[in-house]
Amino acid sequence: MDGVTPSPASPDFPASPDSPASLDVSGLAFAYPDGHQALFGVDFSVARGERVALLGPNGAGKTTLVLHLNGILTGGTGTVTVAGLPVDKRNMAEVRRRVGIVFQDPDDQLFMPTVREDVAFGPAAAGLKGPELEERVDRALGLVGMAEFKDRPPHHLSFGQRRRVAVATVLAMEPEILVLDEPSSNLDPASRRELADILRSLDVTVLMVTHDLPYALELCPRALILSDGVIAADGPTGALLSDEELMRAHRLELPFGFDPRSVTTGG
Repeated sequence: MDGVTPSPASPDFPASPDSPASLDVSGLAFAYPDGHQALFGVDFSVARGERVALLGPNGAGKTTLVLHLNGILTGGTGTVTVAGLPVDKRNMAEVRRRVGIVFQDPDDQLFMPTVREDVAFGPAAAGLKGPELEERVDRALGLVGMAEFKDRPPHHLSFGQRRRVAVATVLAMEPEILVLDEPSSNLDPASRRELADILRSLDVTVLMVTHDLPYALELCPRALILSDGVIAADGPTGALLSDEELMRAHRLELPFGFDPRSVTTGG
Protein backbone atom coordinates (compact mmCIF):
# COMPACT_ATOMS: atom_id res chain seq x y z
CA MET A 1 0.00 0.00 0.00
CA ASP A 2 2.97 2.35 0.28
CA GLY A 3 2.65 5.25 -2.11
CA VAL A 4 -1.05 4.71 -2.84
CA THR A 5 -2.43 7.68 -4.76
CA PRO A 6 -4.53 9.94 -2.50
CA SER A 7 -8.25 9.54 -2.96
CA PRO A 8 -10.22 12.43 -4.42
CA ALA A 9 -12.31 14.74 -2.26
CA SER A 10 -15.37 13.27 -0.61
CA PRO A 11 -18.25 13.13 -3.10
CA ASP A 12 -20.37 14.99 -0.53
CA PHE A 13 -18.09 18.03 -0.81
CA PRO A 14 -16.44 17.99 -4.23
CA ALA A 15 -13.45 20.30 -4.45
CA SER A 16 -13.48 23.00 -7.07
CA PRO A 17 -10.60 22.53 -9.52
CA ASP A 18 -9.85 26.25 -9.08
CA SER A 19 -9.67 26.27 -5.28
CA PRO A 20 -6.42 25.46 -3.48
CA ALA A 21 -6.17 22.36 -1.31
CA SER A 22 -7.34 22.87 2.25
CA LEU A 23 -3.98 21.57 3.39
CA ASP A 24 -0.71 20.98 1.62
CA VAL A 25 2.33 19.64 3.49
CA SER A 26 5.58 19.36 1.55
CA GLY A 27 8.92 18.06 2.78
CA LEU A 28 8.11 18.80 6.43
CA ALA A 29 10.96 17.79 8.72
CA PHE A 30 11.38 18.80 12.35
CA ALA A 31 13.76 18.12 15.21
CA TYR A 32 13.20 19.22 18.82
CA PRO A 33 15.90 21.25 20.62
CA ASP A 34 17.10 18.09 22.40
CA GLY A 35 17.98 16.62 19.00
CA HIS A 36 15.03 14.21 18.74
CA GLN A 37 13.99 14.11 15.08
CA ALA A 38 10.19 13.73 14.99
CA LEU A 39 9.46 14.29 11.29
CA PHE A 40 11.71 13.26 8.39
CA GLY A 41 10.01 14.77 5.34
CA VAL A 42 6.24 14.52 5.37
CA ASP A 43 4.31 15.08 2.13
CA PHE A 44 0.54 14.99 1.64
CA SER A 45 -2.35 17.11 0.44
CA VAL A 46 -5.97 17.24 1.60
CA ALA A 47 -8.64 18.56 -0.76
CA ARG A 48 -11.44 20.86 0.31
CA GLY A 49 -14.18 18.87 2.07
CA GLU A 50 -12.24 15.63 2.49
CA ARG A 51 -12.40 13.70 5.76
CA VAL A 52 -9.01 12.08 6.35
CA ALA A 53 -7.83 9.95 9.28
CA LEU A 54 -4.25 10.32 10.53
CA LEU A 55 -3.21 6.97 11.98
CA GLY A 56 0.00 5.72 13.52
CA PRO A 57 1.52 4.20 16.64
CA ASN A 58 2.51 6.29 19.65
CA GLY A 59 5.70 8.20 18.93
CA ALA A 60 5.08 8.29 15.18
CA GLY A 61 5.07 12.10 15.07
CA LYS A 62 1.30 12.75 14.84
CA THR A 63 1.19 15.45 17.52
CA THR A 64 4.28 17.16 16.11
CA LEU A 65 2.67 17.21 12.67
CA VAL A 66 -0.64 18.62 13.96
CA LEU A 67 1.14 21.40 15.87
CA HIS A 68 2.71 22.54 12.61
CA LEU A 69 -0.66 22.99 10.93
CA ASN A 70 -1.46 26.22 12.76
CA GLY A 71 2.07 27.35 13.56
CA ILE A 72 2.27 26.27 17.21
CA LEU A 73 5.50 24.56 16.15
CA THR A 74 7.77 26.20 13.59
CA GLY A 75 11.46 26.18 12.73
CA GLY A 76 11.70 22.94 10.79
CA THR A 77 12.23 22.54 7.05
CA GLY A 78 9.61 22.15 4.35
CA THR A 79 6.32 23.97 3.95
CA VAL A 80 2.74 23.84 5.26
CA THR A 81 0.04 25.67 3.31
CA VAL A 82 -3.57 26.15 4.46
CA ALA A 83 -6.05 27.12 1.73
CA GLY A 84 -3.18 28.59 -0.26
CA LEU A 85 -1.70 30.53 2.68
CA PRO A 86 1.81 29.55 3.82
CA VAL A 87 1.94 28.93 7.56
CA ASP A 88 4.38 31.67 8.50
CA LYS A 89 4.49 34.73 10.76
CA ARG A 90 2.86 36.96 8.18
CA ASN A 91 -0.24 34.76 7.92
CA MET A 92 -0.35 33.35 11.45
CA ALA A 93 -3.55 35.05 12.65
CA GLU A 94 -5.51 33.99 9.57
CA VAL A 95 -4.06 30.46 9.59
CA ARG A 96 -5.07 30.01 13.23
CA ARG A 97 -8.59 31.07 12.38
CA ARG A 98 -8.71 28.62 9.49
CA VAL A 99 -7.26 25.62 11.36
CA GLY A 100 -9.44 24.68 14.32
CA ILE A 101 -8.02 22.06 16.68
CA VAL A 102 -10.38 20.15 19.00
CA PHE A 103 -8.32 18.66 21.81
CA GLN A 104 -8.86 15.21 23.29
CA ASP A 105 -10.02 16.62 26.65
CA PRO A 106 -12.84 19.16 26.20
CA ASP A 107 -11.99 20.69 29.57
CA ASP A 108 -8.82 22.04 27.93
CA GLN A 109 -11.09 24.23 25.78
CA LEU A 110 -14.01 25.08 28.05
CA PHE A 111 -13.16 27.60 30.75
CA MET A 112 -15.96 30.21 30.77
CA PRO A 113 -19.01 30.31 33.11
CA THR A 114 -21.51 29.38 30.38
CA VAL A 115 -21.59 27.48 27.10
CA ARG A 116 -22.49 30.69 25.26
CA GLU A 117 -19.45 32.52 26.60
CA ASP A 118 -17.15 29.65 25.67
CA VAL A 119 -18.43 29.55 22.09
CA ALA A 120 -18.38 33.35 21.81
CA PHE A 121 -14.84 33.69 23.15
CA GLY A 122 -12.92 33.19 19.88
CA PRO A 123 -15.15 35.30 17.60
CA ALA A 124 -15.35 38.06 20.24
CA ALA A 125 -11.56 38.13 20.51
CA ALA A 126 -11.47 38.47 16.71
CA GLY A 127 -13.67 41.57 16.93
CA LEU A 128 -17.18 40.22 16.39
CA LYS A 129 -19.89 41.73 18.61
CA GLY A 130 -23.59 42.39 18.99
CA PRO A 131 -26.15 40.50 16.87
CA GLU A 132 -23.44 39.17 14.53
CA LEU A 133 -21.66 37.51 17.46
CA GLU A 134 -24.90 36.01 18.81
CA GLU A 135 -25.76 34.68 15.36
CA ARG A 136 -22.33 33.06 15.10
CA VAL A 137 -22.74 31.42 18.53
CA ASP A 138 -26.25 30.17 17.75
CA ARG A 139 -25.15 28.76 14.38
CA ALA A 140 -22.19 26.89 15.90
CA LEU A 141 -24.28 25.44 18.72
CA GLY A 142 -26.99 24.46 16.25
CA LEU A 143 -24.47 22.54 14.13
CA VAL A 144 -23.58 20.33 17.12
CA GLY A 145 -27.11 20.00 18.51
CA MET A 146 -26.39 21.99 21.68
CA ALA A 147 -28.45 25.16 21.14
CA GLU A 148 -30.73 24.51 24.12
CA PHE A 149 -27.71 24.31 26.45
CA LYS A 150 -26.51 27.83 25.63
CA ASP A 151 -26.91 29.19 29.18
CA ARG A 152 -25.67 26.10 31.04
CA PRO A 153 -22.33 25.97 32.84
CA PRO A 154 -20.11 23.55 30.86
CA HIS A 155 -19.25 21.56 34.00
CA HIS A 156 -22.95 20.63 34.33
CA LEU A 157 -22.86 18.83 30.98
CA SER A 158 -21.99 15.20 30.27
CA PHE A 159 -18.59 14.41 28.79
CA GLY A 160 -20.11 13.83 25.35
CA GLN A 161 -21.99 17.14 25.51
CA ARG A 162 -18.82 18.97 26.54
CA ARG A 163 -17.00 17.49 23.56
CA ARG A 164 -19.73 18.76 21.25
CA VAL A 165 -19.47 22.24 22.81
CA ALA A 166 -15.68 22.08 22.31
CA VAL A 167 -16.34 21.39 18.61
CA ALA A 168 -18.74 24.36 18.55
CA THR A 169 -16.07 26.69 19.99
CA VAL A 170 -13.93 25.86 16.96
CA LEU A 171 -16.80 25.98 14.43
CA ALA A 172 -17.69 29.48 15.68
CA MET A 173 -14.44 30.65 14.07
CA GLU A 174 -15.67 29.27 10.70
CA PRO A 175 -12.51 27.25 10.06
CA GLU A 176 -11.33 25.76 6.79
CA ILE A 177 -10.03 22.64 8.56
CA LEU A 178 -11.28 20.89 11.68
CA VAL A 179 -8.49 18.87 13.33
CA LEU A 180 -9.80 16.38 15.89
CA ASP A 181 -7.53 14.69 18.43
CA GLU A 182 -8.99 11.30 19.45
CA PRO A 183 -12.60 12.51 19.09
CA SER A 184 -14.20 9.22 20.17
CA SER A 185 -12.16 8.71 23.34
CA ASN A 186 -14.19 8.25 26.55
CA LEU A 187 -17.52 8.50 24.71
CA ASP A 188 -20.37 6.08 25.36
CA PRO A 189 -21.86 4.40 22.26
CA ALA A 190 -24.72 6.91 21.88
CA SER A 191 -22.42 9.94 22.20
CA ARG A 192 -19.99 8.35 19.77
CA ARG A 193 -22.74 7.89 17.18
CA GLU A 194 -24.09 11.43 17.73
CA LEU A 195 -20.64 12.93 17.20
CA ALA A 196 -20.16 10.85 14.04
CA ASP A 197 -23.47 12.15 12.65
CA ILE A 198 -22.40 15.74 13.42
CA LEU A 199 -18.99 15.34 11.77
CA ARG A 200 -20.58 13.87 8.64
CA SER A 201 -22.92 16.86 8.36
CA LEU A 202 -20.27 19.59 8.54
CA ASP A 203 -19.13 21.45 5.43
CA VAL A 204 -15.49 21.58 6.50
CA THR A 205 -12.34 19.62 5.81
CA VAL A 206 -11.67 17.14 8.62
CA LEU A 207 -8.35 15.68 9.73
CA MET A 208 -8.97 13.13 12.47
CA VAL A 209 -6.07 11.89 14.59
CA THR A 210 -7.14 8.64 16.18
CA HIS A 211 -6.23 5.21 17.49
CA ASP A 212 -9.90 4.21 17.10
CA LEU A 213 -9.60 2.42 13.77
CA PRO A 214 -13.29 1.45 13.40
CA TYR A 215 -14.25 5.12 13.95
CA ALA A 216 -11.71 6.18 11.34
CA LEU A 217 -13.20 3.67 8.92
CA GLU A 218 -16.74 4.85 9.66
CA LEU A 219 -16.01 8.53 9.13
CA CYS A 220 -12.99 8.93 6.86
CA PRO A 221 -12.90 7.57 3.30
CA ARG A 222 -9.14 8.20 3.22
CA ALA A 223 -6.39 7.53 5.76
CA LEU A 224 -2.73 8.40 6.18
CA ILE A 225 -0.40 6.20 8.22
CA LEU A 226 2.37 8.20 9.85
CA SER A 227 5.19 6.01 11.11
CA ASP A 228 8.70 6.95 12.23
CA GLY A 229 8.18 10.53 11.05
CA VAL A 230 7.14 9.76 7.45
CA ILE A 231 3.91 8.96 5.63
CA ALA A 232 4.16 5.20 5.27
CA ALA A 233 0.84 4.77 3.43
CA ASP A 234 -1.93 6.91 1.98
CA GLY A 235 -5.11 5.49 0.53
CA PRO A 236 -8.70 4.34 1.09
CA THR A 237 -9.17 3.64 4.80
CA GLY A 238 -10.77 0.24 4.28
CA ALA A 239 -7.94 -0.92 2.00
CA LEU A 240 -5.24 0.15 4.47
CA LEU A 241 -6.96 -1.46 7.46
CA SER A 242 -7.45 -4.68 5.49
CA ASP A 243 -3.73 -4.96 4.68
CA GLU A 244 -2.56 -7.17 7.54
CA GLU A 245 1.12 -6.89 6.66
CA LEU A 246 0.96 -3.09 6.53
CA MET A 247 -0.91 -2.93 9.84
CA ARG A 248 1.58 -5.23 11.55
CA ALA A 249 4.56 -3.30 10.19
CA HIS A 250 3.27 -0.07 11.77
CA ARG A 251 1.93 -1.51 15.04
CA LEU A 252 -1.72 -0.83 14.28
CA GLU A 253 -4.25 -3.32 15.64
CA LEU A 254 -7.95 -3.67 14.97
CA PRO A 255 -10.29 -4.68 17.82
CA PHE A 256 -10.66 -8.44 18.23
CA GLY A 257 -13.08 -9.84 15.65
CA PHE A 258 -13.46 -6.56 13.72
CA ASP A 259 -13.31 -7.07 9.96
CA PRO A 260 -12.92 -3.79 8.04
CA ARG A 261 -14.05 -5.51 4.83
CA SER A 262 -17.52 -6.02 6.34
CA VAL A 263 -18.09 -2.30 6.98
CA THR A 264 -19.72 0.09 4.53
CA THR A 265 -18.02 3.45 4.82
CA GLY A 266 -17.30 6.70 3.12
CA GLY A 267 -20.42 8.81 3.53
